[in-house]
Amino acid sequence: MAEKHSSSSLGVISRKSMFCLFSLVSALFILSWFLMLRSTGSAGFIDLSLLPHPKLNSVIDNGNSASWNRNDVEPSIGNRARAIPVDNEGDGGEEKPQEKDDLGNVKCNSFDNNCNQVLKVFMYDLPSEFHFGLLDWKPQGGSVWPDLRAKVPAYPGGLNLQHSIEYWLTMDLLASEIPGIPRAGSAVRVQNSSEADVIFVPFFSSISYNRYSKVNPHQKKSKNKSLEEKLVKFVTSQKEWRRSGGRDHIILAHHPNSMLYARMKLWTAMFILADFGRYSPNIANVGKDVIAPYKHVIKSYANDSSNFDSRPTLLYFQGAIYRKDGGFARQELYYALKDEKDVHFQFGSVQKDGVSKASQGMHSSKFCLNIAGDTPSSNRLFDAIASHCVPVIISDDIELPYEDVLDYSQFCIFVRTSDAVREKFLINLVRSIKKDEWTRMWQRLKEVENFFEFQYPSKEGDAVQMIWQAVARKVPAIRLKVNKFRRFSRFGTPKDGVLRKIPSPSNFW
Repeated sequence: MAEKHSSSSLGVISRKSMFCLFSLVSALFILSWFLMLRSTGSAGFIDLSLLPHPKLNSVIDNGNSASWNRNDVEPSIGNRARAIPVDNEGDGGEEKPQEKDDLGNVKCNSFDNNCNQVLKVFMYDLPSEFHFGLLDWKPQGGSVWPDLRAKVPAYPGGLNLQHSIEYWLTMDLLASEIPGIPRAGSAVRVQNSSEADVIFVPFFSSISYNRYSKVNPHQKKSKNKSLEEKLVKFVTSQKEWRRSGGRDHIILAHHPNSMLYARMKLWTAMFILADFGRYSPNIANVGKDVIAPYKHVIKSYANDSSNFDSRPTLLYFQGAIYRKDGGFARQELYYALKDEKDVHFQFGSVQKDGVSKASQGMHSSKFCLNIAGDTPSSNRLFDAIASHCVPVIISDDIELPYEDVLDYSQFCIFVRTSDAVREKFLINLVRSIKKDEWTRMWQRLKEVENFFEFQYPSKEGDAVQMIWQAVARKVPAIRLKVNKFRRFSRFGTPKDGVLRKIPSPSNFW
C-alpha cells in the first residue's frame, strides 16, 4: 500500500517538474523573440528596412502616381515604364553619365532598372510584295526597302487610312536606322535577331485585304490569299520562329477581315488588332495581343477655342445605321433619338463631302456617339477624340488601346447597351451632364489626343510610340512563354532543336 502511495507521489512530482520546465522554456523563447524584434527596429518593433523606400510610395502601375490628378497627364505616358532605384546609402551620390549609341539612343543593361530601355525589334527582310509593293512602290538597287531619305512612299487615302497601322510602325523601324531623321525612340531595329525583344513581320495585311481580297475571273484564289499562304510558309520556316514557336513574333492584322487564313496558322504570335470582334479567344485575346487605335479620318480640331455653349449640337452620330451582329442598338437608338431637337442622328458615308461634313458636325457637338456595329470598335471613337467631342461609348465588348495606362473614364462616357436602349435613358443621361463636368472631359481630350495621332517621323507620346510601349509591356510575359517552350528543346526534339508540332490553340492557354 505504501509502495503504491509512493509511486503516485512521484508521478505527481514528475508532472509538476515537466510543467515547470515547459513554462521556463516557453518564457525564454518569448523573451528571446522579444529581444530580437527590438534589435531589428525601434518603431513599434517593426523592421524599418522592410518598409518601402519613400521614393517608391508614389509609384504604382508602370510609374503612375497614386496621387495623380485626373486633370494631369500620367507620368508614365510617353515613357517606358521603369522602377525608381532605392539608394540605401543616401541621395548624395552623383548620377553616372548615360552611354549612347551611334544614333543617340541610350545603351541599357537588360537588368538595369534605372535605365529607360528601348524596345529592340528584329524585322524580317520580306520581299516588297508583302509591304511597300502593295503601295505600288518599285524596289531599286536590289533593296526591298525604300530609301526614306529620298522619298517616302505614300499610303492610300480615304477609309484605307484607318487601318494603316502596319505602315506607320514599319516606317518608324526603318527610320530608326537613319541618323538624320529626328524621331522618338521607344523602339529601334536591330540586325541580330538574338539581341531582339520581339520579331516584327512587315506584312501590310490591311491594304492587302482592301485592295486584293477579291478573286478575279482568271484566278483560282485572290492575291491576298496567295500572299497570306506565302507569308505563313516563309515565317514558319525561319529559325526565329522555330526557336520560340512564334511567341515573340508581331503580326499586324488591324483590319478585322485581314489575315483570315494566316491567323489560324500564326496564332501563337502577338497580334496587333483593332478589337477581338472576329477572333475566338484561343486565337486572340487581351493577354497576349495589343489593341491599337484607328487612324482618325476627319481633321483634327487645331486651335480649339470652343466651349460648352458654342457647340450647339448635344449628341452627334453619322454613319451606317442598320448593322448586323452587335450593331442592333444603332437602329434602336435611331428611332429613339431622331426626333430630339438638339440631336444629330443620320445615315452618312465618306462619299462626296462626307468626311468634311462629319468634321464640321463633330467639331460643333458636345457629345459623339460611338455605337458597336459589325465589330465592337469603329474609327468613330478616334474621330471624336480628334474633334474634342466627348465620346459616348455603347459597346459592351470593346477593348481600348493602352487601357492599362490610360483611364478612359476621364474623357469618355460608357453606357451598357441594355441601358442605352431603355426609353429616354440615354438622352436623360447626356442632358444630366452639366457644363463643368463636360469642360473637364473636353480639356482632358485635348491632353490625350496626341496618343492617338499617327505621323512620320514619329514623335514622343504619339500613337506609334504608344503602340511600341504597349508591346514592350508584353515582353516579360513573352519571355516567360518562350523560356517554357524551350524547356525540352534540347533533349525532346530532333538535333536541330525544332519542335515539329505546335500545340493547338485550344491547348495553348
